[in-house]
Amino acid sequence: MDINYTIVLNDHTQKPPFSREQLADFLYNHLGQYGDQRNAILKCIAYAYGDAPGQDGFVLVAHQEKEILGVVIINDTNMEGYIPEHILVYIAVHEKTRGKGVGKKLMKTVIKETKGDIALHVEPDNPAKILYEKLGFTNKYLEMRLNKTGQKLLKEIC
Repeated sequence: MDINYTIVLNDHTQKPPFSREQLADFLYNHLGQYGDQRNAILKCIAYAYGDAPGQDGFVLVAHQEKEILGVVIINDTNMEGYIPEHILVYIAVHEKTRGKGVGKKLMKTVIKETKGDIALHVEPDNPAKILYEKLGFTNKYLEMRLNKTGQKLLKEIC
């Protein structure tokens, strides 16, 4: 299988092989139960492409000619020294290439192409967790989040 791996820093000065919409559609369709809404994915791509000041990162695409086989989106935090410099926000591989090393190659490429630490979130039941651990990712912290859409409940507690 002849697969190309293309890093896209932005679509302002580069002509990427796939549009933002194609990348978002791929991720939306292939992330399955671990995915987000298409508009959230598009916001992540905009951040990676540096649409606003202080935003940057990149998109890595595995493809065979005009067919997307895998996508990773890295957002840079610009917080060197106290927060990992990069967050791997999305990674998905086409079902037909799962188990054939595409995800591993995407991850190894991301690790090679970034300078500094990388954070990612993974659900405990996600089979990709095993790959991340094999590549050296560890779980030092328990993540906690405050969902502020539940403000009514918060006001009742306070």
